[in-house]
Amino acid sequence: MSLLRMEEITKRFPGVVANDQVDLVLEEGEIHALLGENGSGKSTLMNMLYGIYRPDAGRILLRDKEVQFSSPTDAISAGIGMVHQHFMLVPTMTVTENVILGLKEQKGRWNPLLDTRGAEKRINALAEQYGLDIEPNARVWQLPVGAQQRVEILKSLYRNAEILVLDEPTAVLAPKEVEHLIEVLRNLARSGKSIIFISHKLNEVIQLADRVSVLRNGVLSGQVDVADATASQLAEMMVGRQVETPKKKPRKSGETILTTANLVVKDDRSLIAVDDLTFDLAKGEIFGVAGVDGNGQKELTEAIAGVRSIESGNLEISGLSKSRGKRFREIGHVTEDRHQTGVVLPFSLWENYALKVCGTPPYGNWLNMNTGVMQEQTRAAIDQFSIKATGPDVAMSTLSGGNQQKVVLARELALDPKLLLAAQPTRGLDVGAAEYVHERLLSARDSGMAIMLISTELEEVLALSDRIMVMYEGKSMGLVDASQASREMLGLMMAGVSLENIENGMSQ
Repeated sequence: MSLLRMEEITKRFPGVVANDQVDLVLEEGEIHALLGENGSGKSTLMNMLYGIYRPDAGRILLRDKEVQFSSPTDAISAGIGMVHQHFMLVPTMTVTENVILGLKEQKGRWNPLLDTRGAEKRINALAEQYGLDIEPNARVWQLPVGAQQRVEILKSLYRNAEILVLDEPTAVLAPKEVEHLIEVLRNLARSGKSIIFISHKLNEVIQLADRVSVLRNGVLSGQVDVADATASQLAEMMVGRQVETPKKKPRKSGETILTTANLVVKDDRSLIAVDDLTFDLAKGEIFGVAGVDGNGQKELTEAIAGVRSIESGNLEISGLSKSRGKRFREIGHVTEDRHQTGVVLPFSLWENYALKVCGTPPYGNWLNMNTGVMQEQTRAAIDQFSIKATGPDVAMSTLSGGNQQKVVLARELALDPKLLLAAQPTRGLDVGAAEYVHERLLSARDSGMAIMLISTELEEVLALSDRIMVMYEGKSMGLVDASQASREMLGLMMAGVSLENIENGMSQ
């Protein structure tokens, strides 16, 4: 008897079949990976399991008993927990308060106060049992991303979840945090919990999962045991063709576009986030900035883009207009958080595509927008970037995260900027889409564009960059030619070891 069976699940939305007679089987204690391109139907399938959507056809069985969920509350009551890619936490609350939020836990029959002490004890016990390593009294906003994710897992375990669904759980984690999460998930599986693991990172799937189901265009295209599969085979199952590694041409030196000297920038709490940075960036170069999220990369890109003030030091951008409005259009900026600063979710695709150009001919002027031109341009971008959308009029909120990212990248590249700030440009993208983004970035570099690539993906930084700088606590740990760098070297620098100390250690 299988723990979970989803049989011939079908879900339709206007103009699209998201899932078409999909079968999925999950055994007790199994880690089951769910792969697929952006928009292939993975999240839709899991949203039906979690009660967010109801299937149009098919059935869901738990321990051979058919179930129907009208809401996430029903799914949680049945022992199903879900950790979303974008965490559902209240930053100002403590870990304990977030974990018990919505539960009716009281000290006694007649006491209306929540039993936070009892909850803390249970949270500590769960954390120790599964190696989750969390402080119950800490405020969520004070925690690194990896710890916030562990809070989300604790929320499900606290509610006695037997099945955990994790949607892109490693997308925002540093390498060490990924290693920790993998060990946590293995502990959960050894204890009898069952896990559905949605991911685009094939090396992690190979390392962690027992079995893999692959969706393509809403249809189950295959299911394999991980022991019998390779990363290249899984990639081919996902996209229907072989996926190539990016091929980088020799760099052609050009004039310097960006120069910083002793740059200091503060964060939103008025603490120093960028501390005495000095570097330059030339035309026809991809300058990689590596580091764990939260080490000043966001503040650095915002200072360069002109949306954050500089505390001290110098920042000069050559060859761009003096006008703030024109400079805004001459700098492409793929922000690290597309939902907060990259798109307007209720707006249509064409409205999002028009955000930077709506006031300039032929797209419009200060009074009116030429909607026909913008819709035509958006249709072209949909085709060029293989964005899975029925047309330019659909709301951005209806697209998968990866397809939203494609819209952002298409918009920023459409202006042919002299300087492109690309922060986590492939976050949430499948291997096929990431391959296309890499090709576009390398093509832009070869045409003379200056590109700053900010990424936590070391393979991406190594494959695309000409030079690499690693940031740690706002400082540069060193700047190295990409041809001389390695994953191990960058990993040490991300942990706070300077390039100078690494080289001294190598020479001894």
